[in-house]
Parts: sequence; C-alpha cells; structure tokens
Amino acid sequence: MRAWQPSVAAASSTPAAPKAACASAHKLRLATIKKRSDFLLATAGGIKFITPVFILQMQKRAETHPVGTEITRFGFTVTKKIGNAVIRNRVKRRLREAVRKSTGKALAGHDYVIIARNKALACEFSALVRDLEFAFSRIVSMKDKTPKP
Repeated sequence: MRAWQPSVAAASSTPAAPKAACASAHKLRLATIKKRSDFLLATAGGIKFITPVFILQMQKRAETHPVGTEITRFGFTVTKKIGNAVIRNRVKRRLREAVRKSTGKALAGHDYVIIARNKALACEFSALVRDLEFAFSRIVSMKDKTPKP
C-alpha cells in the first residue's frame, strides 16, 4: 500500500482554465467610503431610513468633492455591540453582497452609510436584499419630498 497517490485532477492531461476566463466570476467592486470625515459628511444632515436589520443614511455629495458626482459610494459600520471581529466581518461581507445585488436603486453622486443592527447576522440573505431594495426606494422617495433650501 502506497502512502501517497496522486489525485485524479493532478493526473489528468487537460490543463486548468486560464485565469482570464474566470474573470466573470469576480465580484463587482464597490466604491467605498474610507475616511472618517467622509462618513461624518454622509451622516450629517442626510436622510435616514431605519429597518430592524440596518440603518441606511444618504447624503448628496458636494459638486466640489474630489470623487465627483457620477460615482455612488457606500460605507459600512458594524459596532462592537454586534460581536467579535469575526462576526463583524461576516456581517460586513453580507451587507456588501446585498448592496451589490441591489445597487440599481442607488442614486449616483450620493454617499450611503449602512449601519448594521443586531439582526443583521441572523436575518436570511434574501430578506436582507429585499429590505435593502425597499430602503433604497423609500430613501429616494423621501429625498424627493424634502424641501429644497
């Protein structure tokens, strides 16, 4: 009896698929908010929509901002009340993927901040996406109803 035997994949004569062919499997990269000052600008005086799973805040970016007005940026906040680092990172990954699936409703030139709540990890992913799409549609309609200064 041999201690090591080559696997079937290693013994096959067909080469692996090139990496360029797998490019469609890569996820869409989101433009994210990185600086604390940008988070504060996005949350100050913006529009807020609260769900049991997360809080969505939106603020129109200034015309003079270096990012410009054609990009939609997202910021994710998960506090230590949610759990340890592993759980917080899992919640952020779920929120990021939910945003990727429902970015069609987000407005260009705006910054969005999503603050996770305790139910964000226990919630089913389909319900999370549905809540996020609903929040995007409601926050856009709330934006239209706010009086212009």
